This record gives sequence, C-alpha cells and structure tokens, in this order.
Amino acid sequence: MAWIKMTFRIEEKLYIKTENLIDFKDFLNKKSAKKMHERRIIKSLYFDNINLDMYNDSIEGLVPRKKIRIREYPVTKDKNFYLEVKNSAVEGRYKTRKIINKNSFDNYKKIGIFDNQYGVCLPNFYVTYERDYLIIDDVRISIDKNLVYENYKSSCVYKDNNSIVEIKTSIKKDLDNLIKLFPFQRIRFSKYCFAVDSLSYKSTNWSGLNY
Repeated sequence: MAWIKMTFRIEEKLYIKTENLIDFKDFLNKKSAKKMHERRIIKSLYFDNINLDMYNDSIEGLVPRKKIRIREYPVTKDKNFYLEVKNSAVEGRYKTRKIINKNSFDNYKKIGIFDNQYGVCLPNFYVTYERDYLIIDDVRISIDKNLVYENYKSSCVYKDNNSIVEIKTSIKKDLDNLIKLFPFQRIRFSKYCFAVDSLSYKSTNWSGLNY
C-alpha cells in the first residue's frame, strides 16, 4: 500500500483537567462547534530507537523530528492498521500514513521499523484513548479522554483522567486569530513523551527488545 502524505498544518494543544471539561464543552457549544463524526477508541503503538532520540528531540523542540507509530481503531468496523509518521518541520507539521495488515504489524513488533533519520526503531509504548471530533469553520478540534499509557515491555500502565484537546487547521490560518478563537493556555504536549515520563522509561535503562 502506498504512502499518503497529508498537508502541512498548524497544531495547538490544550491540557484540560477533568473538573474543567464541562466548561470547555460549553465554550465549544457557544462557538457552534459541530460534530464531525462519531466518537471512537484510538490505540497507537509508538516506536523509538534504543537511545530514545525521538523522545529527546521532542523534549528539546528540535526540527526536523519525527514520531513513528502504528495506529488501530478497536471496536469499529475499521480493522486496518495504519503505519504513521508524524513530521515536525520549520514549515509546520504533516503526517504520512499507509495501511498495513496484521502480519506486517506483528512483524514490525518483532524486528522494528527502520527510519533514515533514527535507524532501527522498536516498539515501546501503547497509548489508548477515546476521541471526540468537532469542527468550527475550518478548525478541527479533537478531545481525547480516558487516556491509558502502557509500557510495551513490562505492561506497566498509567491512567490519566484529564483530557487533551488538539486544535488543527491549515498553515494558511492566521495563528493570532486562532489564539483569539481559543483563549485557553496552550502547552507543548506529546502523548508519547508523557508516556516516557510517566512510566520512568528513560534511555539509561532501556535496551530494546529481548531477542
């Protein structure tokens, strides 16, 4: 299956505590937010090299950088697996993805994924959550809740009851206007990096898969 490249976009994130989620949804209703499609569960397996360079590059804000994951949508009719590469560049962010089958997924879990920038990348974290999809004009909003972070090797689990809101739009959108539309504090947040930090899975004690 061929790779599909999605367009550059602006992406902002909000970290909404459980006690503030109802107020945030009320704010969206007042802005006439419309539901794009039904809620679904997303499960992603993230890959990194043995030095956790993707994690470190993300923490330091270096560009260009990537995150590699295999995504699936349990409890839906979509039984495909999607190999995705999220790219962060000076121009903005974009994602490439391709459909893979279950055999390919199992194979990647065994031998890893080779990347020209990061070398051999091995599976290390699952991140699972429920996502709601909304839109205001040309601005897409996703609300992720009931987040579960799982260490691939040890099966240690961390649950976060707060929500992550992602705001996505074209790079043609004026960032100042976007900020005015959503007068909430923005954060630099990565679910993958949060998993590393929450489960104390640092490069100093990680040696990859046991073959």
